[in-house]
Amino acid sequence: MARTVKTKYLVIGNSAGGIGAAESIREADRKGKLILISDEPYPAYSRPLIAEHLAEGRPLEKMLYRPADFYEKNGISVMLGRKVTALDSQNHIVKLADGKTIDWQKLLLATGGSPIVPAIEGTDLNGVFTFTTLDDARAIDDFLNQYHREVRAVVIGGGLIGMSATDALVKRKVRVTVVELKDRILNTILDEEASALEAAALEQAGVDIITGQTVQRIDSSLTSEIGGVTLEDGRSIGCEMVVLAIGVRPRLELVNGGGMKTNRGIVVDRHMATSETDIYACGDVAEGYDFIYGENRLTPVWPNAYIGGRVAGLNMAGTPMEYSGGTAVNALKYFGENVVSAGVVAPPDGGYEVIANKTGHIYKKVVLKDGLIIGMVLAGDIETSGIVYNLMKDRVDVSGFKEVLVDDDFGLVSLPESIWRPMLEIPADIKEASVTSVEPPEEVLVGE
Repeated sequence: MARTVKTKYLVIGNSAGGIGAAESIREADRKGKLILISDEPYPAYSRPLIAEHLAEGRPLEKMLYRPADFYEKNGISVMLGRKVTALDSQNHIVKLADGKTIDWQKLLLATGGSPIVPAIEGTDLNGVFTFTTLDDARAIDDFLNQYHREVRAVVIGGGLIGMSATDALVKRKVRVTVVELKDRILNTILDEEASALEAAALEQAGVDIITGQTVQRIDSSLTSEIGGVTLEDGRSIGCEMVVLAIGVRPRLELVNGGGMKTNRGIVVDRHMATSETDIYACGDVAEGYDFIYGENRLTPVWPNAYIGGRVAGLNMAGTPMEYSGGTAVNALKYFGENVVSAGVVAPPDGGYEVIANKTGHIYKKVVLKDGLIIGMVLAGDIETSGIVYNLMKDRVDVSGFKEVLVDDDFGLVSLPESIWRPMLEIPADIKEASVTSVEPPEEVLVGE
């Protein structure tokens, strides 16, 4: 009979949220038994770096999110490559695929999301990939290494995951066609102007972009490999591989059918607590407080997951802490184009003020409502992104100096001293923001 293990703290998930929770638990409680489980076999690594692994062979050792001895130094019993198959919230027990059970006192669900595989013919063919984990990047690398000629790829989806995969594939000399259902790429995190700048950079790098279309089926060749794809309008595109980059959905399988409150993700309060006693959630599986919208939303970006995990961990360890809220923040660099966006970038008509400045390839825009910044896009020159984000995060009324926010020479000295003095450091949100390998379907992102 499988043995039952008892622990004070159980964290399911080994990415940003799980690590943040483990660190804050250990800050508050050095001795309580802490078990961390992950279905991936690797120590915590930075998911945004899977593109660099594919593009240039960056080894796992240079992708680690924390040092190799992190778990040992913090007294964490880590169980890698182990899958949790069932959660009994009433009896505080989880069951693993190997039959082992764990009896916990406090539980954190930091399970992230799983890639969406569309219901189209051909997704089971050899040469079809997703792009959210290190194993995905390794699988694509192995596939490409079989060829001694140019490989053609179709990337289905022009969002963050699609752009990350495209950037890496182009660096591997793959000929890429991006197929995007909406009318432009990165439509959920960029406005039309910034999206056009990104599209121009991709096209200059030789990427073909098809918008307003979707793939109807993936066609097989005479050898049962991929021969190409057929679009909804009947056009055919020849290719040897396909990357499914439509997005991901929160992994709710452990709580589906139970009594836990869910919407698109697990609903949590400002302590990151779920509706079930002693269970917390954070990261891409959770709907946390969005300070721009003033309500709970999915905000699937790396820094939000980490900060939410820290808040959850402190509360699990008995140190009360409230989550101040996050919002969608993305810092990306594809094909040499630096872009930072946050909050509402394409506001609906009425009640909003937009201030923008475009000079060549430099584009700056802020979106205001009632004197407060609720969104920003900076492309080409992102040096002031930390300042603008701080003004947005701190809910500073910028009515008196709003026009200077997009000036070419805007900086801290452009602000009243009472405002700039506390803002001498770029916030962690902007420093750590990057293309997350976890992305929800388009309808749940900012700009819906």
